[in-house]
Amino acid sequence: MSVYSRPVLLLLCGLLLLTVSIAVLNTLVPLWLTHAQLSTWQVGVVSSSYFTGNLVGTLIAGKLIKHIGFTRSYHFSCLVFAVATAGMALSLDFWSWVGWRFFAGVGCAWIWVIVESALLRSGNQSNRGQLLAAYMMVYYLGTVAGQLLLSMVSTELLNVLPWVTAIVIAAMLPMLFARVNNQNDEPQQIAVWPMFKRRSARLGINGCIISGIVLGSLYGLMPLYLAHQGMSDASVGYWMALLVSSGIVGQWPVGRMADRYGRLLVLRIQVFVVILASIAMLGNYAMAPALFILGCAGFTLYPVAMSWACEKVLPHELVAMNQALLMSYTIGSLLGPSMTSMLMQNYSDRLLFVMIAAVALIYLLMLLKKPDHHHTPLAAA
Repeated sequence: MSVYSRPVLLLLCGLLLLTVSIAVLNTLVPLWLTHAQLSTWQVGVVSSSYFTGNLVGTLIAGKLIKHIGFTRSYHFSCLVFAVATAGMALSLDFWSWVGWRFFAGVGCAWIWVIVESALLRSGNQSNRGQLLAAYMMVYYLGTVAGQLLLSMVSTELLNVLPWVTAIVIAAMLPMLFARVNNQNDEPQQIAVWPMFKRRSARLGINGCIISGIVLGSLYGLMPLYLAHQGMSDASVGYWMALLVSSGIVGQWPVGRMADRYGRLLVLRIQVFVVILASIAMLGNYAMAPALFILGCAGFTLYPVAMSWACEKVLPHELVAMNQALLMSYTIGSLLGPSMTSMLMQNYSDRLLFVMIAAVALIYLLMLLKKPDHHHTPLAAA
């Protein structure tokens, strides 16, 4: 039987549309606020309100799924995101945008937890790596498509919001034709916090934190690093596109290897490659292949670490574990850029890659302490 059932394919189609909208808004919101003469700190607060919404949404996603199920939760999340997007057209007032972006962050977090949890429940230990690889490929493809759209259409606020809102509404349509799970098969409500205490899953949780630090630093600070090297905006866009594209290329083979050879071995290799690629970036030798390899290894850390942690819990605990992993990733993505930016400002831009290599080395030491009892994952019954 194919890994990609009809509900899985429809869910990924909806995710692709949503990711396009998320990518467009994440790029344009700071620009719109800047054009509206808001100060830098106000732009930062609006951005932070979105990530705060992510954290809050992640915490309450389990209760939402428990009460109304995956399918209706997905539709409700899309509606919340659509309303929060359309609401920005009402006013450019600072506090109203803080509120709209907060609710957009809540809706996006619900969508991520719902989609990731539904995919994990649809698979088993022998194919979850492939499912999560497909999830990440769709996510990054949507991100690239969103960026490409910005070069083809008007970026004025009142021109963009209508079609972005329409895309979010359209993302609800695929799940009108399929159910993720039966009504009598809704997940039991499990507390999130005990998931952080699972010793068997700790390497997966730590991996998501490290992944958040690495990707948050690359997303947020790589453009700054490249700009300080004297590159034009067009050149910065090219290198960032190469970085994200390498993440897309790496998802499928890494997911297959994780399913075949085991998550622990693949995680060790990935983290070692991240360290080597960071060192190569420090030396400015062969920047294109070094950045490509860094993207391949760095952007595939999250799904493999997630797979590792989800192998250690029972099926009815997957939603709670997924919430814990997404929270870990979000915390890492908030901590990484803030710590690294201070180091870059006070010392050197090259500390971006020193920081990435350092956190990767810490995680590698954790992985090496873990004995690899199973070279291949146990097949689910």
